[in-house]
Amino acid sequence: MARRSIEIHGETWNVYPSGRVSQYDRDEFGLVFEKGTGPERVRRVTRFSPLGARSWDIALADLSDRYLTRLFEESQPARTSPVVAYGRSGRA
Repeated sequence: MARRSIEIHGETWNVYPSGRVSQYDRDEFGLVFEKGTGPERVRRVTRFSPLGARSWDIALADLSDRYLTRLFEESQPARTSPVVAYGRSGRA
C-alpha cells in the first residue's frame, strides 16, 4: 500500500489509503492521515475521488501537497469514521 509523508502546520503526517473497499471502490476511497505511534498516535480520515479509474496507489502518488493539505483540512477524527472502524486502534 502506498504511503506519503506531508508537513501540515509544522507537523509531519503519513498519508495512506484506508484499504476499506466500499460500493464506490473505483469512484472514491478513504485516505488516512496519521502522526505519532502507540498511544500518542493521532489519525484523521477523509474520502477522495480521483479522476478516472486509477488504482489507489497511483491516485495518491499523483496528488499535490497543496491538494493533500486541503483534504486534511476537510478530514474528520478517526473516532467518527467507519472507514477505520471508528478509530478503535488509535486516538482520534
